[in-house]
Amino acid sequence: MKILILVAHPDDETIGCAGTIYRHFKNKDKIYIASFTDGVSSRGGRNQKKKRRIDQSLKVSKVLGFTWTNQYSFPDNSLDKVPLIKIIKKIEKIKKKIKPDIIYTHSKYDLNVDHRVIFQSVLTAFRPQPKDNLTEIRCMEVSSATDYGDQMSLKSFKPNLFIDIKKYWIKKEECLNIYKEELRRYPHSRSVKAIKNLSKYRGSQVGIEMAESFEIIRKIL
Repeated sequence: MKILILVAHPDDETIGCAGTIYRHFKNKDKIYIASFTDGVSSRGGRNQKKKRRIDQSLKVSKVLGFTWTNQYSFPDNSLDKVPLIKIIKKIEKIKKKIKPDIIYTHSKYDLNVDHRVIFQSVLTAFRPQPKDNLTEIRCMEVSSATDYGDQMSLKSFKPNLFIDIKKYWIKKEECLNIYKEELRRYPHSRSVKAIKNLSKYRGSQVGIEMAESFEIIRKIL
């Protein structure tokens, strides 16, 4: 199978679904990932931090067994200022090249505006068409984005797919530590301990030890 993961920033793929990525790799699936901002330029010191983030993302790709198909440099934390059609066209080019079977992307309900823009762009680029390869779109949860979204309404992340990652947690933790500049001290939700606790919680919801959870928004059988 061809797996395509579309994320706003390098590190989202690791926080959201590193265990699942490595599971796909072990199943001999082909995994491609595209990011749309460098994830750091909004904080200043752009060139140095950007290069370091790229180096980190390449290390992660080697650990998890995926290919970065594209790493775009749209403005970090400001994707809402970019005409949506520009992002959609980039995704459509990737779609034409990869022809994925399954897509992973952000939740519509994330606090981070970049995540929400990517979600909307993915849905538009992959609107149903005859003879498409795509059979499923899965939204992931990214700590300190999905959990910080609007929890006061009915419009929030509601997982309906749980993937067992117990055997692959060690790979996820290795990659989290590669992106160590993005981690925070516990009890922050973007700490290694909190992310591990989340995987245990999601696992306990379905009777297994550790899981990554997803919300399926379209599935064709």
